[in-house]
Amino acid sequence: LEQSHFDIILMDIQMPVMPGLEATAIIREIEKWTGKHIPIIGITAYAVKADREKCLNAGMDDYLAKPFIKEEFYNIIDKYLKKINGVS
Repeated sequence: LEQSHFDIILMDIQMPVMPGLEATAIIREIEKWTGKHIPIIGITAYAVKADREKCLNAGMDDYLAKPFIKEEFYNIIDKYLKKINGVS
């Protein structure tokens, strides 16, 4: 994150070294200093409403449950790319 530019982050919720919710919190803290905002889309096999809320409350912009339909994935990516590029 410090060495590269990212337009969107696809964040797995269960990663081996650091959970996605914790990684999201760290990214959001960094953004307070940079003034930038990178959309973070949580991706998880958990599909209950409470898990979606955990992701959003942790600072993620959106959530996608696995397995997902590729059109769902494309729609979410398109939604945030349009925001990044200032397209309504």
